[in-house]
Amino acid sequence: MADVMDMRIGHGYDVHALAQGLKLRLCGVDIEHEKGCVSHSDGDVAVHALCDALLGAVALGDIGLHYPDTAEEFRGIDSMLLLEDCMSRIAYEGFRVVNADVTIAMQRPKLRPYIDTMRSRLAGVLGVDVTRVSVKATTTERLGFVGREEGVEANAVVLLAPRK
Repeated sequence: MADVMDMRIGHGYDVHALAQGLKLRLCGVDIEHEKGCVSHSDGDVAVHALCDALLGAVALGDIGLHYPDTAEEFRGIDSMLLLEDCMSRIAYEGFRVVNADVTIAMQRPKLRPYIDTMRSRLAGVLGVDVTRVSVKATTTERLGFVGREEGVEANAVVLLAPRK
């Protein structure tokens, strides 16, 4: 096991507005819903939070620094490709993922039917067993912009250890 001093924790947070007629994608999974995330990329708020957590754990800034929403090359991009690139950066820095925990706050739809697929998709890119990836969904009891179904937010936490 790695020395505790060599381990890194990262936290990420992202939020996107919701709008009628857009595709909703969370953790690389297309979700049936009448609204989707307004975004320069595919709007995968959960993956964006996870990217921020990974980058933050190794002090490489945030997702906007590496994949700015002003760059045409990232317009409509699949956020899972951004996650793959973040993983390359993590590996280059000499780290690997120990575990990841993602929480998505959204009033509707119920995400439970998609959670296992989400965990599997993330685990594949993170290079860990699915038992090391948690995805949770919550509502805000109809409070705030999430409760009014105006937007969705996500938090992510990762633990990194030196590569073996």
